[in-house]
Amino acid sequence: MSRTAVAPLERMKILLQVQNPHSIKYSGTVQGLKYIWRTEGLRGLFKGNGTNCARIVPNSAVKFFSYEQASKGILYMYRQRTGNENAQLTPLLRLGAGATAGIIAMSATYPMDMVRGRLTVQTANSPYQYRGIAHALSTVLREEGPRALYRGWLPSVIGVVPYVGLNFAVYESLKDWLLKDNPFGLVENNDLTIVTRLTCGAIAGTVGQTIAYPLDVIRRRMQMVGWKDASAVVTGEGRSKASLEYTGMMDAFRKTVRHEGFGALYKGLVPNSVKVVPSIAIAFVTYEMVKEVLGVEFRISD
Repeated sequence: MSRTAVAPLERMKILLQVQNPHSIKYSGTVQGLKYIWRTEGLRGLFKGNGTNCARIVPNSAVKFFSYEQASKGILYMYRQRTGNENAQLTPLLRLGAGATAGIIAMSATYPMDMVRGRLTVQTANSPYQYRGIAHALSTVLREEGPRALYRGWLPSVIGVVPYVGLNFAVYESLKDWLLKDNPFGLVENNDLTIVTRLTCGAIAGTVGQTIAYPLDVIRRRMQMVGWKDASAVVTGEGRSKASLEYTGMMDAFRKTVRHEGFGALYKGLVPNSVKVVPSIAIAFVTYEMVKEVLGVEFRISD
């Protein structure tokens, strides 16, 4: 639900992140969305969303399940160490649980994310067309080898700590603060309104994405390396045409800053900032509501 709602902004973000700096097609969010609408139509705005939804289902399921289990395990060890059976998770421990969940989920589905990035940036003028996620996976595996499916994995792992970790830590801490101080007369978790949960999720998402964003840019750029029939968005056109070559994460950071300036690490931040509030908030609210509908209560105190 959340990914589909912001799919046009997600595609715009990735295009701004990876486009050749010497052959600019997308100069901003509004101009870029208009350009996609004019050249590719409505379907162009949602290109890559099907693959993203296919990836996000196992990713979110693994992430939330891992977070619940990691939280229980960390709390058990914390109580054993302190000898306090009533101890609760601190923000730092929640950060550790969130980061653990993020790394597990991201690693399990990373090849799908890698090819999703390529599917998102290819256009009708791309020299070679991936026909879908399965075709893209098999093509990359055949032409570039299994390691290619994990290009950009390291910055993704590093980015998990501030992004996913802070999302969970800030969200849960905000909920606890609202319940503990009882500013709106709420005494139980079920009494938190949708608006309150939405606000907590929005704040958590904004904090996490802003801190981790440069790593996301580098990850996307590394995913394009080795793509011999890459979209013109990535390679550029005419005299400006050049292939992307990074030997690793630090090399990608150095070349990006040296050739494009420090601001290049935040390309696409505007559409990402606009989408992160509804995306993360809807994801958290849906998660909470589905748990209630199913009658499943994953309480750490159990």
